[in-house]
Amino acid sequence: MRVLVVGSGGREHALAWALSRSPDVERLLVAPGNGGTAAIAQNLPIAASDVEALAAAAQAHRVDLVVVGPEEPLARGLADVLWERGVPVFGPTAVAARIESSKAWAKELMAAAGVPTARAERYQEISLALRALDAHTYPLVVKASGLAAGKGAVICADRSEAERTLRWMMQEGGLGEAGREVLIEEYLTGREVSFLVVTDGETTYPLIPACDYKRIGEGDTGPNTGGMGAYAPVPWVDDATQGEIMERVIGPALGELRRRGIRYRGVLYAGLMLTAEGPKVLEFNCRFGDPETQAILPLLACDLLPLLSAAATGKLAEVPSPTWRPGVCVTVVIASAGYPGTYRTGYPISGLDRIPDDVLVFHAGTRLERDGTLVTAGGRVLALSATGHDFQSARQRVYAALELIEFEGMTYRRDIAAREVEPRTIPVAR
Repeated sequence: MRVLVVGSGGREHALAWALSRSPDVERLLVAPGNGGTAAIAQNLPIAASDVEALAAAAQAHRVDLVVVGPEEPLARGLADVLWERGVPVFGPTAVAARIESSKAWAKELMAAAGVPTARAERYQEISLALRALDAHTYPLVVKASGLAAGKGAVICADRSEAERTLRWMMQEGGLGEAGREVLIEEYLTGREVSFLVVTDGETTYPLIPACDYKRIGEGDTGPNTGGMGAYAPVPWVDDATQGEIMERVIGPALGELRRRGIRYRGVLYAGLMLTAEGPKVLEFNCRFGDPETQAILPLLACDLLPLLSAAATGKLAEVPSPTWRPGVCVTVVIASAGYPGTYRTGYPISGLDRIPDDVLVFHAGTRLERDGTLVTAGGRVLALSATGHDFQSARQRVYAALELIEFEGMTYRRDIAAREVEPRTIPVAR
């Protein structure tokens, strides 16, 4: 098969890496890709947001399957255009992708389906939103309704912080169009987990659960990022809890989509808080998580291609559910200084040739210069993933490898998966 992966981050490099291992992949393309995908696939210089150019390239290269990584092309209707042209695509249509692209719409869908979630109110006028703050208890969450690259939820400790956040989103345009409509949401306490399933809209297979780290600073401090690390599986999410999530969250959400005439094909990602009352949805995403994918796929024991192809073509029931290697995986993201705010790029990266074979390096914000030099090209630059029989061994392996890499201003968290080595450090927070 000829496969095109859409996107340029660490998630897309991980997907390309997993697909490149399939004996049935004849040719692998990535658009636009990065410095890492160039080593295992052919990069196409097409932006992930350029729906028309991507569809044309899929036809020109006679692609058998398109795997969409980021949410933006899905929200823009890439899957719709590809299906119109007869190209199978792993990823939902634009209307189905609203489960991520409109947090307000997702809340309405959850209410109709009876999916447990945080209480929320939606506002398009800042005067009404500001007035509502007086009726709330704190902390609360101010959340942009639109796509904000994982940075659209702000936990506000008091009214003054909530007001600043609302003005930043709704008046100052801090998140662009994503923040023109906001949700003021109940703050939930518990343990947070990422729960991903692969589905063709009828048959659904869960992947192993993962935990990610959104805050830039150790101890979960500082602003939200796209994700600074992850680990999988999650020891405290047992089979019974996974069954409860499937029964109370995933099944009803997909059922409500079907009731509305929307067949969801691709990954459905539920960001969950496991509360004293059971699992509650923080958000739904319409694609693989980043960096959860970099922690999940190294543990996949089966071929990824049949799973994605069958989901795309509505034949998921015809392939076995995914199988997993024993052990755990820890992923740590290396970022540019200043991320998630302003940062500089173009710094040479050294040390990758010294990384041992048992540590995977997934490129995110990298670029190969004409002279062959690898340089930084984004806020999140690299993600290193290491497996082990337990979290202590996986952590030792990944952090030893991190010390071999150098570029100016590089930064990373040193506490990824530490709470699984020292359970007393497990936070109960949002």
